[in-house]
Amino acid sequence: MDSQLSLEDVARYPRPGMDAPNGIAFTPDGQKVTYRQGAAGSLAQELWSYDLDSKERRQLTNLSGDASPATGQISLEEELRRERSRQRASGVTSYQFARATEGAPLVLLIPFDGRLYIARGEQSLAPLADSEGALDARLSPDGSRVAFVRSGELHVITTDGAGQLQTLTSGALDGVTNGLAEYIAQEEMDRPDGYWWSPDGTQLAFVRVDSRHIPRYPIMHQGTEHVAVEEHRYPFAGAQNVAVQLGIVPVDGRPEDVTWMDLGTNDDIYLARVTWRPDGMLVALLQSRDQCSQRLLAFDPQSGAPTTLIEEQGQPWLNLHDDLRFLRSGEFLWSSERTGFRHLSLHDRDGHEIRTLTEGPWMVTGQVAVDEDQRLVYFQGTRESPLERHLYAVSLDGGSLRRLTQESGWHDAIISPDHRFFVDTWQSPQQPPRLTLRSLQDGEEQEVLFESEGVTPASLGLYVPEITSFRTSDGTVLYAAIYASEHTRTAGQPRPLVVSVYGGPHAQTVTSTWSLTVDLRAQYLAQQGFVVLKVDNRGSAHRGLAFEGAIAHSLGQLEVDDQVEGVHFLSSRPYVDSERVGIYGWSYGGYMTCRALLRAPEVFKVGIAGAPVTFWEGYDTYYTEHYMGHPTTNATGYATSSVLPYAEKLAGKILLVHGLVDENVHARHTMRLVEALATSAGNYELMIFPEARHMPRNPAHLKYLEQRLVEFLQRHLSTDH
Repeated sequence: MDSQLSLEDVARYPRPGMDAPNGIAFTPDGQKVTYRQGAAGSLAQELWSYDLDSKERRQLTNLSGDASPATGQISLEEELRRERSRQRASGVTSYQFARATEGAPLVLLIPFDGRLYIARGEQSLAPLADSEGALDARLSPDGSRVAFVRSGELHVITTDGAGQLQTLTSGALDGVTNGLAEYIAQEEMDRPDGYWWSPDGTQLAFVRVDSRHIPRYPIMHQGTEHVAVEEHRYPFAGAQNVAVQLGIVPVDGRPEDVTWMDLGTNDDIYLARVTWRPDGMLVALLQSRDQCSQRLLAFDPQSGAPTTLIEEQGQPWLNLHDDLRFLRSGEFLWSSERTGFRHLSLHDRDGHEIRTLTEGPWMVTGQVAVDEDQRLVYFQGTRESPLERHLYAVSLDGGSLRRLTQESGWHDAIISPDHRFFVDTWQSPQQPPRLTLRSLQDGEEQEVLFESEGVTPASLGLYVPEITSFRTSDGTVLYAAIYASEHTRTAGQPRPLVVSVYGGPHAQTVTSTWSLTVDLRAQYLAQQGFVVLKVDNRGSAHRGLAFEGAIAHSLGQLEVDDQVEGVHFLSSRPYVDSERVGIYGWSYGGYMTCRALLRAPEVFKVGIAGAPVTFWEGYDTYYTEHYMGHPTTNATGYATSSVLPYAEKLAGKILLVHGLVDENVHARHTMRLVEALATSAGNYELMIFPEARHMPRNPAHLKYLEQRLVEFLQRHLSTDH
């Protein structure tokens, strides 16, 4: 890449230095590290392995470049699943290994191009018969079988190709599925799974979802040769959710052999998490509709009778987590935010707390592994800084923490099954992701697995963003990142400021990561003479419950105030022109852009809003009610948090961008705002992508989007005076 960025560079994925291995795992025998990676600059991924003993690297698949070309015919359901996981990659997008017994060959499963491929030991990958159209395929613990969903039913087949396909469920029809996670679970609850293998591989737990009572929401494809209509049963805030049941079926059984778990008499609940205990009990976390109470239940798989392990209440809400781990001893690990910050605790078989394992004004952001023999738990957290992530270890029997990663920045860790090694993926604003194999005992580096040699901010012509912090007028510390060229900083001429915003909950944009540096839109604007600012306002993630919960029941108020404070903070610098301020964002950031123009027109003159939510009754139940409560109990909050009632107050200029087949934030949000702006003669421009969903993916469309965005900002925040 030349030192001066082009719009083609800005629109291209993956970003420079971000084509590092991903999907990293150790094989079940602990002898190899496996990962997905594409050729340099490619989104088409293949599966690779690294042998810990021989240090040999092998490409295990060649599906993207196979002699028999891919048809590209993934199903609509698979397309939507990838959309909900914000997945841009193609080729090998998932894989799984299993092993029957000690010394037995590994079994590899790869879904690709609408079929399943299996390899045993050193055999080549081969398509599995009768697996066309398989969704969410997963191997049994011993690799002898694979389960998947097709036509709304759960199926299982042996991986040796000798057995017959068995259908384990029945009753699927339009609006009823068995074994598939519902939309809300995939999009909002971080639960992509709809079924779960028992530890011994003899049973499958699954969710039955009934959405027939939810009205269909039509989405029309109008940018194609033939008109097509998708219909989605979308649960709008305040309206009905799907009805869920949780069942268990023997892997050698029939649909009539299903045992249903007793989830209670109230069916207006969320089935948030499901897992199996080592002793064969099924465990589920049920959350109330208002998300202020939840119960962790253990079910007898024979009768479906529940036993309560943990019952929690919390205000303003309870955030979900993935920190539940059951141990052979009968104990289990849990985490909560009852102190205001998420921390780990150890519980006995019946759910009683034995001890807390971590504490302090920082967050545990996720468990990585548990070594039951040494009685150690490994986790990621923010103890050093909210901007960084490090790997720590603490004893299950209590005691001080041990930090295993040293370099400042962001560390993600994958730990080997024998707890001897971990793969550390480290990045910082100066350092692209670098993968090393390290000793789990002391963190010592054993081997470099991947690094982007020669890739530095200087070699790419990029500025390392300045990461700083400031205090708001009420004393709250906010973190910010600033993009400005050396020429802008020293020329003595005030330059226009553009705020890049997300601003919503469960997200953090200012982090000590390489991805902050390779925000090429911000970098391009800085090269064009703009100053770009990012601020993580109150409501954003990983700063504790009080920081996040400050926006409860009233969105788009405090967040905008904090962004205004960021502008005021930066305006004290001589190279910033506080009279020429723009703002842009996507999704919640699009909503924030609209709110900023309407609530603070004296600060923000122009804005670009991509896929904005404009009225919260038009978004989904789980997300909206988590932060806003129910529309019937918080009517005022919904009204004051909307964009639409204030459209006539638009004084600046706005560019609205939306994909017409966005099934997450429907294009109706933008269309209703356009209607209101046209009625009040508001100054808006509109850019539509007829065949784009929530994320534009077509490279030509992405380039056009960047071109229009830059031209709009230059036109209205002229940089030539």
